Amino acid sequence: MRAIGIILAGGNNRRMRELSKKRAIGAMPIAGSYRSIDFALSNMTNSHIQRVGVLTQYNARSLNEHLSSSKWWDFGRKQGGLFVFTPAVTAENSFWYRGTADAIYQNISFLKNSHEPYVVITSGDCVYKMDYNKVLEYHIQKKADITVVCKDMPAEADVERYGILKMNEDGRVVDFEEKPIVAQSSTISCGIYVIRRRLLVEMIERCAMEDRYDFVKDILVRYKNQKRIYGYKMQDYWRNIATVEDYFATNMDFLKPEIRNFFFRQYPDIYSKVDDLPPAKYNVGAKVSNSLISSGCIVNGTVENSVIFKKTYIGNNCVIKNSIILNDVYIGDNTYIENCIVESHDTIRANSHYKGEDGIKIVIEKNDRYFI
Repeated sequence: MRAIGIILAGGNNRRMRELSKKRAIGAMPIAGSYRSIDFALSNMTNSHIQRVGVLTQYNARSLNEHLSSSKWWDFGRKQGGLFVFTPAVTAENSFWYRGTADAIYQNISFLKNSHEPYVVITSGDCVYKMDYNKVLEYHIQKKADITVVCKDMPAEADVERYGILKMNEDGRVVDFEEKPIVAQSSTISCGIYVIRRRLLVEMIERCAMEDRYDFVKDILVRYKNQKRIYGYKMQDYWRNIATVEDYFATNMDFLKPEIRNFFFRQYPDIYSKVDDLPPAKYNVGAKVSNSLISSGCIVNGTVENSVIFKKTYIGNNCVIKNSIILNDVYIGDNTYIENCIVESHDTIRANSHYKGEDGIKIVIEKNDRYFI
């Protein structure tokens, strides 16, 4: 593909509450064995984009470890590759990334040293499957300066926290409003953009000269009447992990057969870093229904409508309902958990009882698992 990729994975989101204290949103575990950023990376390699830069900043340790080898997404090659950029102190600059446009500007040499004519920009906190080649073909056909991937949301969706687009009959964006108080349209931006590389360099450098730092507000909104900005509508599954409720609902969607088939049984595939773990073990007394159980797990109790991530131990007579158990959790005997997200590396004492009464409860325990 005649494009390079940029994945913006450096942001923080307070609406994720305690879950974002340990990791960036792009590193959030998804569907038992994946991370949020795996979907953007897989879309890049499946679209034959060979050169991809990932911009990380907030709580990036877990994310950087996940990206330590590019071979899992087939970026380990002589030409191209996977590049991870974190903020660095230089003679000219000592700032953290002050916004998405500033993050690109601080790594603008990545754009200038590339030769591909186009750039695909996406975020690392969305779950979807897409061929970026189709967006690029649309971009070229419309002779657009910028193409924004968008999606029509259902009437009951809370769209005020997204960028809202209005398009004419030809697909050209006539209005773009970022996180409006009252939305005038149900068409949202999916945070995926196609733009010519030289134009992007020019606009990012102009933003830096004027002390502007945000890609959406200072480029898309600012130039909506001056540049040819078009919208490309996505029809397939797409979700943004922006709140605890979104994260919970996204994982629960993978309990639906049609969602699992779309992501994991239909070409192209979704790739992730693979851990060398044994298959899940179900001991006598285990009862599992409509759940995802990952490798390395040992189940002795009852699991219903839940997603259990890797290396989790579920003790005798435990009941796990409608919950998400993250990686490497030990759950003691006779424990009851319902409508909860249990943080990774937790140890839940025997005879514990957790239930989310008014929404999703996040369970974080500091109990020692091993005693000397």
